[in-house]
Amino acid sequence: MTPRVYVTGMGVVSALGLGRRDFWQSLLAGRNAAAPVTLFDASNLDRNIAAEVKGYRPEDHLTAREQRDVGRCSGMAIAAARMAVADAGLDDAHLRSTRAAVVIGTTMGEADMLSRIDDGWIRHGRASVTAQDFARYSPSFLPLHVGRALGCRGQVLTLPAACAAGNYAIGYAADLLRAGRADVVITGAAEMIEELQYCGFLRLGALAPDRCQPFDLNRGGLLLGEGAGVLVLESEAHAVRRGATALAEVGGYGIACDAYHITRPHPEATGTVRALREAIARSGLTPDEVDFVNAHGTATRANDQVEARAMREVFGDRRVPISSVKSMIGHTMGAASAIEAVTCIETVLSGVYPPTIHYETPDPECDLDVVANVPRRGASDVVINNSLAFGGYDALVCFARVGRLPPPSDREVSR
Repeated sequence: MTPRVYVTGMGVVSALGLGRRDFWQSLLAGRNAAAPVTLFDASNLDRNIAAEVKGYRPEDHLTAREQRDVGRCSGMAIAAARMAVADAGLDDAHLRSTRAAVVIGTTMGEADMLSRIDDGWIRHGRASVTAQDFARYSPSFLPLHVGRALGCRGQVLTLPAACAAGNYAIGYAADLLRAGRADVVITGAAEMIEELQYCGFLRLGALAPDRCQPFDLNRGGLLLGEGAGVLVLESEAHAVRRGATALAEVGGYGIACDAYHITRPHPEATGTVRALREAIARSGLTPDEVDFVNAHGTATRANDQVEARAMREVFGDRRVPISSVKSMIGHTMGAASAIEAVTCIETVLSGVYPPTIHYETPDPECDLDVVANVPRRGASDVVINNSLAFGGYDALVCFARVGRLPPPSDREVSR
């Protein structure tokens, strides 16, 4: 029988705080993490605002060996993973003795290492580039670093699925548990702000001058952010056996591709609609049973309009409350939907929807029930986490209150 999959722990490293409680309280307070860039010299750029993680200190979360061997992105992933494991009441000894897998998403991984390698090679010759530089760079090493830090000996996998990577990782992790190939999966995503990627978004004309305004008529683009979000997922049997507290259940997920354009979503939202319907159906639900949607909501003109179109297509005239926390923490790229998964689960637990700040003028093309500027109480048994990425990646995951979803055997599994 296909098991239920529970979230039993959460960890987050974000521009609004470290740990799930600080992060959640900052979201509810509507704090804006945007500030001048300090991670590199952006003084000569037309845009120089981002949501950097300020409170993360590697020495507070990593061993001396880890500080030497891993970069900023892996370090934040390890820190968030250790928080999640502690939140779940697990320890390294238990993880070493069970089938514990690690599935981590990212866009570029240790992006700064590639710049360092290139710069060193150009300025000082190839002899200046060490094996350690290459060992720290590859995105494939993120789950290895997390697995080594926690003592996990099961499958490890990187999912570099652009800005939908977090939801891809969570969906795959849930599949591992449902297939009986793991008992525990440490999953999520991590990303860091780096000069090369920042300048890339700037050249695309995607960056806002000073603030992020999802779904607002006068929105001017996204702000980059960084951080890591990690969940501990367990099969129902494993969670019950060790007396774990289930925070939420992972329902169905939907994945689709627009097959349209490398940076623009399909104007008819074909992939997003397909993925949203699949996530709901695979949860054994109907659209009328969804209480809240955590939007991808980047505040770019096309993305917000397409996401709004998908909402209207699936939910019809029913105005499901929707919010984008990117208005506060920026677009954390590959880490976005993992950090926002923490947001979804806190919403399920609290019955409070986080706000979309800077929402001032409704856009007729985004006719949505936006949770504007202040939190709102409401039903939160079923929450959908949206992620739409460059390349046409669409990945949406359903999280639900424990006991709310029908048995897995009763859910739709066909595509």
